Amino acid sequence: MPEAKEIKLILEDGTVFTGKSFGCHKSVAGEVVFNTAMTGYPESLTDPSYKGQILVSTYPLIGNYGVPSKEKENGIPKFYESDRIHVSGLIVSDYSFEFSHWNAENSLSGWLKENEVPGIFDVDTRELTKLLRDKGPLLGKIVADDQDVPFYNPDHDNLAALVCTTEKEVYGNGRHKVVLVDTGAKYNILRCLLKRDTTVVRVPWDYDFSQEEYDGVMLSNGPGNPEMYEATINNIQKALKGDKRSLVFVWATS
Repeated sequence: MPEAKEIKLILEDGTVFTGKSFGCHKSVAGEVVFNTAMTGYPESLTDPSYKGQILVSTYPLIGNYGVPSKEKENGIPKFYESDRIHVSGLIVSDYSFEFSHWNAENSLSGWLKENEVPGIFDVDTRELTKLLRDKGPLLGKIVADDQDVPFYNPDHDNLAALVCTTEKEVYGNGRHKVVLVDTGAKYNILRCLLKRDTTVVRVPWDYDFSQEEYDGVMLSNGPGNPEMYEATINNIQKALKGDKRSLVFVWATS
């Protein structure tokens, strides 16, 4: 194992966790949350819902199967939930510097470094998770080499505008036409829709879809404070008052 530098996680309540650095050795701030999945860190790290957040993995060993290929199906990466990492930082108990998997193309540390995302290992994630469970998500910051940064609350920004598509995109050629309003859509939503004989029209969070021809509209999940999505709400209200008001709107959570 290569020698790792010391790095700290500092929470807004004053709690400090000291660990070792992997990935990009830098200071960042965000909202600290936890994930209980045993596998799937490539999917979690690329999930737009985690934009602005520092993710704690409760499963003790992370990194042992590396990072998968960028192979695509229907124009969508098969093993990721978006085209880039969205978490601000990653906290784990035990990081495996050695990895083995038939589909691995990189190490987790190497991938984080390429995307300038810091990671911390050798942290008591059980204690940290209990703290977050009892107090709820807390603002926190990863501090490297004593390069302090201010706390950052992602709810103060319109995160949908930072993670969604910037233009209308069309996927598939199925019988049913579905407009997917992207406020931070995961690729798995697209995958699930395309399995059901659909043509998916993916549009930005503030796109006025009232003039589109469609059979249904799906609202994606996403990061941040929904109160920031005023344009999305206005477009939904406009559609419900129009000729297509009988269509079902679905909130996607896949």
